[in-house]
Parts: sequence; C-alpha cells; structure tokens
Amino acid sequence: MPIEQGQTLPGATLVTMGQDGPEQVQLADRLNGRKVVLFGLPGAFTGTCTTAHVPSFVRTADALREKGVDEIICVSVNDPFVLAAWGESTGATEAGITMLGDAESAFTKAIGMDFSSPARGMIDRSKRYAMVVEDGVVTTLQVEDNPGVCDASGGEAILATM
Repeated sequence: MPIEQGQTLPGATLVTMGQDGPEQVQLADRLNGRKVVLFGLPGAFTGTCTTAHVPSFVRTADALREKGVDEIICVSVNDPFVLAAWGESTGATEAGITMLGDAESAFTKAIGMDFSSPARGMIDRSKRYAMVVEDGVVTTLQVEDNPGVCDASGGEAILATM
C-alpha cells in the first residue's frame, strides 16, 4: 500500500558515496526535526530522470531552501557509484542535492512506490514521485501516473505547494 500524506516514513538504510567509498545512511537521521524534500525516480542516466526530474530540482534548489527546506534528497534504485557519477554529470551535486541509493529497493517497496517493466530492463524500480517531509511525516506527496512524465513531481510543482 502506497505511503500517504500524514503518514510517517518508515526507517530505511540507504547508501551514498562518501570520501572513502560507499557509506550507509539512516534516513531517519536526515528527517528527524527537519524539513526535507525527497524525490524518487526510476533510475540514474535514464531519459526523463536526467533531462527533466533532476534538473527541475537543480533549478529550484535555492528557492526551496528559501522556503525552509533543510535538504533535498534524490532516492533511486541504483548503487552509490552510479549515483555519484550521475550527481556530478547533472549538476545535482553542485546544487547540494543529496543522492541516496536504495540498491535493493527496500525503502521503495516499503513505501509502495515500486514498479517493474521487464521489457524496458527495469525491475523493482521507483515510481516517479516527490514529497515534502517534516520531522519524518509526509506533508505533501505528488506521484506521477506515468514514469515517463515529470509534471506533478518536478521541483517547480513541489515549490508551488509551499
């Protein structure tokens, strides 16, 4: 069952690329007592994710921070090596967007945002969504009906809800 507004996000261990290699990140540590924009997408280096979704948050990062957002987090069912390279190539890293990998899709499945499209080579990937989370509670949630579309879940759409 998909997560809904008003619910608390489950605990999750995600992974990021640290200075000495992959590092585990407890999502709760990033959410507790903070206002965070968290967005999920099907995969690094894929079409809409690279040309629309991540760039929308790069464009709106400063405006989101002006609205009190402490951190912008991108979660993808990818490993930290790929996400580090993708963050560099899209400008997300420079914009201060945190790239977190959900390599086993455990978090994605726990919040009911998983899908598979074997014909496209995508198994247990993330639907395209964005949410505002305050102290671990989802206050805004916008999910796309089609993974190839980035309208409701883009940076501008989330900014408009604040």
